[in-house]
Amino acid sequence: MKPALYPGTFDPITYGHLDIIERAIAIFDHLFVLVVSNPNKPFLFSVEERVDMVINSVACWDRVSVEPFDGLLVDEARSRNIHTIIRGLRAVTDFEYEFQMALTNRSLDPHFESVFLMPSNEYSYLSSTLVREVARLGGDVSKFVPPYVQKKLKEVYARRDKTAH
Repeated sequence: MKPALYPGTFDPITYGHLDIIERAIAIFDHLFVLVVSNPNKPFLFSVEERVDMVINSVACWDRVSVEPFDGLLVDEARSRNIHTIIRGLRAVTDFEYEFQMALTNRSLDPHFESVFLMPSNEYSYLSSTLVREVARLGGDVSKFVPPYVQKKLKEVYARRDKTAH
């Protein structure tokens, strides 16, 4: 079996992420989606909410597992005997950071490989940050995220609006 890890914050998961997942499972036997919990970064959704949204969004694929994750990725990969991570590249701006991370991870574990996948053109500009901003301003995010995620975005911004008034 050839598994891979796909780490990310998924705050929230978008159709761009799902496009990368679909591409990855065409190559790998199993994909472990790791929802990163970084206490140094502010998130719109808790790690539990993000895991829930990802699980709901990938339910159609039986070769995808979703788990929360906190720690060093090379250690997680080593503990699972997995040597490959998936990373999505939207634009040249993503490349510099991802290249740095790939080389750092490889220096920590020489068996560690990063596989970079590009999303479909229709998602090449899409980011969770963009989706959050459109949703915060009351825009239609139906082209960007699955219906369940749309619902969760509406709920979180409705709660924030109530507490702001």
